[in-house]
Amino acid sequence: MTQNAPDRDYPLLEQIDTPDDLRGLAPGQLLELAAELRNFVLRSVASTGGHLSSNLGTVELAIALHYVYDTPRDRLIWDVGHQSYPHKVLTGRRQQMAQLRQLDGLSGFPRRCESSYDAFGTAHSSTSISAALGMAIASRELGGADRDNRRRHVAVIGDGALSGGMAFEAMNHAGVTRDIDLLVILNDNEMSISPPVGALSHYLTRLLLGRFYGTAKALTQRLLAPFPRLLRVVTRLEGHAKGMLTPGTLFEELGFDYLGPVDGHELPVLLETLSKLRARHGLRLLHVVTRKGKGYAPAEKDPILYHGPSRFDPATGIVIAAPGAHAPAAAAASGRPARPSYTQVFSEWICDMAALDRRLVAITPAMREGSGLVEFEQRFASRYFDVGIAEQHAVTLAAGMACDGLKPVVAIYSTFLQRGYDQLIHDVALQNLPVTVAIDRAGLVGADGATHAGSFDLVYLRCVPNIAVLAPADEDECRQMLYTAFMHEGPAAVRYPRGTGPGVQVRRDLIQIPWGKAQVRRAGHGLALLAFGSMLAPALAAGASLDATVINMRFVKPLDRVLLRQMALAHKGIVTLEEGVRMGGAGAAVAEALSEMGLCCPLLVLGLPDHFVDQGDVASLLARLSLDAEGILRSISGWLAALAPSARDPSLPEPATRAPELPRR
Repeated sequence: MTQNAPDRDYPLLEQIDTPDDLRGLAPGQLLELAAELRNFVLRSVASTGGHLSSNLGTVELAIALHYVYDTPRDRLIWDVGHQSYPHKVLTGRRQQMAQLRQLDGLSGFPRRCESSYDAFGTAHSSTSISAALGMAIASRELGGADRDNRRRHVAVIGDGALSGGMAFEAMNHAGVTRDIDLLVILNDNEMSISPPVGALSHYLTRLLLGRFYGTAKALTQRLLAPFPRLLRVVTRLEGHAKGMLTPGTLFEELGFDYLGPVDGHELPVLLETLSKLRARHGLRLLHVVTRKGKGYAPAEKDPILYHGPSRFDPATGIVIAAPGAHAPAAAAASGRPARPSYTQVFSEWICDMAALDRRLVAITPAMREGSGLVEFEQRFASRYFDVGIAEQHAVTLAAGMACDGLKPVVAIYSTFLQRGYDQLIHDVALQNLPVTVAIDRAGLVGADGATHAGSFDLVYLRCVPNIAVLAPADEDECRQMLYTAFMHEGPAAVRYPRGTGPGVQVRRDLIQIPWGKAQVRRAGHGLALLAFGSMLAPALAAGASLDATVINMRFVKPLDRVLLRQMALAHKGIVTLEEGVRMGGAGAAVAEALSEMGLCCPLLVLGLPDHFVDQGDVASLLARLSLDAEGILRSISGWLAALAPSARDPSLPEPATRAPELPRR
């Protein structure tokens, strides 16, 4: 496997530990530095995995920004943050790139706690302009009257991130905010993760064709310079026509002075342009055109494939195995791997379901590949809706469709559903509309870390009236739960983890799971382990060691209260397990239900702790959090020791009894 190359392969880059070192180079050395930095990023990501295409496209931009601006005093925000690897390398983290996105290593996104050069955390998109505007206001209020000595504020936002409504909300506010200095750099690489969609994307594409405007204007001025009166007439006509010709009309109407487009890989042009812009005050927008995968031919050819690759050899590129290679014959015949990921299970189910029910439509907020909708788009193009980075719109669009007879499925990551929460409550749940929410990346997500972990969906979903919440324990159950949720006459969410499951064979039949019913997976005594979703596998392993009863709860809402009552009365204690935060989650739901049923039973709630969990492989993280089988046994052992008669308050009732009846008035 390719490793990070020694510094001797990067004679200029090895001299750069801070942007101050960068500014000590002569401008003529920066082209060589860019070549070294691009090669370093390529080889680093190839050895660790991570985001590649976007970072190969921001090499020159990162160099130019740190060369011209006085970082970290000047504030620089990258949006989305996965394009910030060159920035990380130039700001003292070159040696740490070998641990990128690994346990206890560098984050794949900017983090304020990681470096003073990371002005703002930007793992979710479209936030940079709001944050930079807030910083600019703070600078105005606290920086004194001398505007020239105030810090500068730069928000680098990709064209995909610009499709998020929050970016335009911020620009709209900035346009009426007095006495601030803010530069927005539109990094136009014609792609977010999936290909960009919507009218804004088409508008930006037309801007590239509009480059003739600047050349035509300059030529006209030269030709008419000897005829000033005629030039004035043409200038007035230009004012009327500019709205149809100039690329920046949209931004200028929002109060920004527009410049560009400029080539984001031409360092001399970037240096000159940024130097002039830093000296100017007010609101400015620089339109920079870059190319994803720049300098590495395979990534330039297929930037989606190289968006977030695992480890690979740069000499050969990513090798895509033929369908069915090294798989059992049945899987090879179908073209499916032996252990499909949960995303692949969803992908097959939604295509099968769409073939059976023409009312089904699929909605995604710019996550076609990640959510498993590539095949669906190909087969059911008119029923596929990629709304861009617009989670709020995605949810309310689904509500509108459901009002008039369609059966929408919103395919979304758990972390991004948070952005559509108000719409989920007000537009879907309040009206009790039949919208199915397929929640991918529920629980820990590994290398992307805390910003992308699906830690909170059980909490924020189960408290909303009318919404059912289902949690499959394996691949087949995921398929059948998606079908069950889709057939439900009301809103229902199915949450499933990233990656593969335990390897259960997926049945082709579509079978409805009994609504709200849990499943006894192991009969034991003493303790009952209630596992939600992905925690069933470690619960079964721990249950075998304890000879405990193990329940696959299946439904977080509605809970199977009948079975829960039986477990409480038949066992000395109950342990709940979930891959979500403990506070307010599935275990809390069990505690509430026991209380409402008047049952006193010792209860141990196991799940994610009350702090953010950083990046690392999921198995290592679960072990660190004591949510693997061994950790579960340790937690139960400590809990039982605390419950031993010598440690218990003798005034407490014995386990597994009904609560005493309250005195009547």
